[in-house]
Amino acid sequence: MVTIQDYLNSDIIDIAPLLSLALNKSHTQLITHYDYQPNNEEKTQLNQLIKQRQSGTPFAYLNGTKGFYHLDFKVTPSTLIPRPETELLIDIALGLFDKNKICEVLDLGTGSGIIAVTLGDKNPQWHLTATDFSIDALNIAQQNAKTNINFQLGSWFEATPNQTFDLIISNPPYIKQGNPYLNDLSFEPQSALVSGKDGLDDVRTIIDNAPQYLNKKGYVLLEHGFDQQEEIIQLLNHDFFNIQKFKDYNQQNRAVLAQIK
Repeated sequence: MVTIQDYLNSDIIDIAPLLSLALNKSHTQLITHYDYQPNNEEKTQLNQLIKQRQSGTPFAYLNGTKGFYHLDFKVTPSTLIPRPETELLIDIALGLFDKNKICEVLDLGTGSGIIAVTLGDKNPQWHLTATDFSIDALNIAQQNAKTNINFQLGSWFEATPNQTFDLIISNPPYIKQGNPYLNDLSFEPQSALVSGKDGLDDVRTIIDNAPQYLNKKGYVLLEHGFDQQEEIIQLLNHDFFNIQKFKDYNQQNRAVLAQIK
């Protein structure tokens, strides 16, 4: 018979969290019940999870949730898996305005809703709008919402006609077509990752159109690839000033904040 300890001693990828998922036990419970022998039903479920994980399915999709900032978010293959680098956008946005200011904030391409939902939970007085062109992604974002967020379906600013905001924030697709890195992301929605030959097609769309959707003294805040910051600053120079650059927690260039002229 095979015990929890036998599984833990194996070299199966992510075996501890897979055991936790299949047996509904915490990591501590796995250790304290190391001699437990999974029954046939549990072994069947565990073997299915192991097979999926070994085929490349990210653990977050098997688990159905992923932590971001201070919350847990439901995720599916219709949404990107949240990355810790994106938490930088939350920190920047939270420090941008007076704590008591009521702000109009737009999260473009919300995906699972991590940005809008986190900001709304931290600042319930903010008026948040979150958009995505994927109805499946919006459905997940709505399930993740903790506060009243205005979810709107559409591609970029097509979803927000006749609206203006104090802050437009986005983690848009920014990977170049054909980038070998995409091979490791094949289970995630490619439309949320890839943006043209240089990875900046969607960034250009946002920067070109943002001025007509910003209130006086409004800001745009964008996540980007580690090697795109200077080119994005050049794109911003025409209509924006007070441009600030930010590095992520790995000291890679990761975000740009700019104010409308």
